[in-house]
Amino acid sequence: MLDIYCGENALKTIKEHGFKQELFTTMLGASGGPKWFSLFGLDKYLFGEYFKDRREELNLVGSSAGAFRFAALSQQDPVSAITRLATLYSETTYSAKANKSEITAKAKTLLEAVLGANGSNEIINNPIFKAHFIVAKCRGLTTLEQKVPLLLGLMSSMAMNQVNRGLLAKQYQRYVYHHPKSQLTISDSFNFNTQHQALTNDNLTDSLLASGSIPLIMEGIKDIIGSPRGMYRDGGIIDYHFDVDIKPAKGLTLYPHFSPTPKAGWFDKNLARKVNSQYYTNTVMLVPSQEFIARLPYAKIPDRDDFTNLDAATRIKYWQTVLSESAYLADDFSKLITSSDVTNFKSID
Repeated sequence: MLDIYCGENALKTIKEHGFKQELFTTMLGASGGPKWFSLFGLDKYLFGEYFKDRREELNLVGSSAGAFRFAALSQQDPVSAITRLATLYSETTYSAKANKSEITAKAKTLLEAVLGANGSNEIINNPIFKAHFIVAKCRGLTTLEQKVPLLLGLMSSMAMNQVNRGLLAKQYQRYVYHHPKSQLTISDSFNFNTQHQALTNDNLTDSLLASGSIPLIMEGIKDIIGSPRGMYRDGGIIDYHFDVDIKPAKGLTLYPHFSPTPKAGWFDKNLARKVNSQYYTNTVMLVPSQEFIARLPYAKIPDRDDFTNLDAATRIKYWQTVLSESAYLADDFSKLITSSDVTNFKSID
């Protein structure tokens, strides 16, 4: 049910030491909206069992849906928080012609429920699980909310990205909102201007909401408190599945992911461009197998198109079935860490 993909150094390390949780110092969470539901069982197991008695810091780096997950998983009761997120997100409904204001309002309501009265404080003060939310600060036409100029800005982004991913740095700046005591830094070979900004009670909700604010679908977040004035949008624009150098790189990176072929940015989704394999040499990816996916309703993992392709009752039933089925991936992982059998591990391309 679960496929394991390893970078070269990660495979060597696990062969020598087994699947010990203390080997991991970083965890990644990708964009992708409800695709994450296929990983729900893994998230519960990892933070309810695998990392339960952890004493060393684990840096959680997420964009968009990954940031939402890590906001839940870095709370005092991570299993309850991630369950709230999964339940409320899966049950979200919109009117027949929902606009950006409605979708943004529903996202705010969702975050309020996931964070609760003290969630922000718990995230900021967590001594072990240190959250990092990636956000894209926009320039030019992509700062505007009017549909036509924003669409023109995004079309320009797509065209530039096809020529050279590095050209996107003309339109977007990476902001990493991080745990106040984190020493982690993020860079990349395309030289995106990257700013690291500590999370506070004043900026946590807005930076988290910005990380998931999909252009044209949701409203961007303007003028996050304590940050330079401007428009902040979905972190997946730059870091969809990650093509970054994370330092300090003293341990392995655990990456539960719904795809075995990570894409760097949002505009790379339909391109053949590969990520830098050197950035993945210390990475272990936990990926739902094709066998698992074939068992699911419609033989696919959830995606945002389900909002328009399925009626609400059908979609909710389907999504909640996937949440339930994802427990099988956790079972497979539990067996794996006990046996430390690397026979069927695959290489990250």
